[in-house]
Amino acid sequence: MRSDELRAVLKDISDRAVAFRDSRAEALHRPLCTYAEAQAAFEAAVPERGVAIDALIEELARLSEPGLANMVGPRFFGWVIGATAPAGMAADWLTSAWGQNVGNAHATPAASACEEQTGKWLLDLLDLPRESSVGFVSGATIANFTCLAAARGEVLRRAGWDVEADGLFGAPPVHVVLGEEAHSTVFSGLRYLGFGAKRVVSVPVTAQGLMKPGAFAKAVEKLDGPIIAIAQAGHINSGGFDPFAEIAEATHAKGGWLHVDGAFGLWARACPERAHLGRGLELAHSWGVDGHKWLQTPHDSAYAIVRNAEAHRRAMLIAASYLPAGAERHPADFVPELSRRGRGFATWAVIKALGREGIAAMVERHCAQARRMAERLGAEADVEIMNDVVLNQVAVRLGTDLDGAEADVLTDRTIARVQRDGVCFVGGANWRGRQIVRVSVISENTTDADIDRSAEAILSAWRAERHANSQRNV
Repeated sequence: MRSDELRAVLKDISDRAVAFRDSRAEALHRPLCTYAEAQAAFEAAVPERGVAIDALIEELARLSEPGLANMVGPRFFGWVIGATAPAGMAADWLTSAWGQNVGNAHATPAASACEEQTGKWLLDLLDLPRESSVGFVSGATIANFTCLAAARGEVLRRAGWDVEADGLFGAPPVHVVLGEEAHSTVFSGLRYLGFGAKRVVSVPVTAQGLMKPGAFAKAVEKLDGPIIAIAQAGHINSGGFDPFAEIAEATHAKGGWLHVDGAFGLWARACPERAHLGRGLELAHSWGVDGHKWLQTPHDSAYAIVRNAEAHRRAMLIAASYLPAGAERHPADFVPELSRRGRGFATWAVIKALGREGIAAMVERHCAQARRMAERLGAEADVEIMNDVVLNQVAVRLGTDLDGAEADVLTDRTIARVQRDGVCFVGGANWRGRQIVRVSVISENTTDADIDRSAEAILSAWRAERHANSQRNV
């Protein structure tokens, strides 16, 4: 392709991207088509001959955009999903243009150096042990997996077993201890590592989904052998934090490894007003955290942080005669993949654009907006806020005066109506035996006016469903 042709294609893409972003504030916060309709739109035979790039880009946009959620819009609260900040998006475009496979420092020294420096920034921002190693992975699922792989290797090494060489057959049993409401991705990591999702010691939790004080220590005191404990920073419904100092003390006393699943909640450490929530988690041995949630990086961005860099490297190392060794930091030594894009560039760009002050202000603003949302929804007589809104999560129970089963049905119908109306997007969950509306305030684009508008949209949908239900019961 000639340079003038490439320039024209990239300008077209730029124009489309700007137009898409410019339309998000007032666009419906849901896809305009269903999955079945998207399937039908894309269905086609394998092309026999290639087509021009400008033509296929036009077709791709035409086929795709009706089926895209408005995740970068200001009123998307369905899940904990960031809005892909412009700085990260721009750096990610450049990363694709560079076309680097960043597995080793010899081939791509800039990518490795960028990750190394950006990792130091992350440790500083999150106030974690500065000697820790940082692997740039795709999401919190793989961050937790990577950290737990390091944990598995180290606790078994201390027990005289080399799991990297000899596998799990015949290995001493490892006790995995976690709260009853640990996030589902943690159980995925346990399955991938051969522990199984059910072979765990579950610790009772409070009404906020957090491990009960004293319950963890009681659970581990009778265990012998290798122990991996898993705590969480930012419960998926309540946003709450486990009692880290107590958990760490009990884990250390048993010679265990403490991992913290901090997919979004770990960012409270970057905000002076919220940092107290994560007090004590610096005593852990590893931490998993997303960039594409609160930091607003493009998707496919998270960090596996391990205090013991050698345990981290042992668990992930891919050695072959054709791969460079040496003292340099090779990105592939700290993640499961040998081949991957340069994830560090976008994180570097977002941190550079926001700075320490901007990140802290964004976290605090979202927490304040979550409280604002809770106040407006909770003012309704038959609505209850089920969580202490300490972070950015709001768990909403509708129909407090109704039979539980009836309220659950109407809650699901309310969520569906909100999503159809498209003013905002919220999701649902089953928590503490009830269907709830989940509101996650996480987009850098959300304003207080968006909170107010969304609260009214949710309440209007709820009132409409209550009225429709009363008419059905006449």
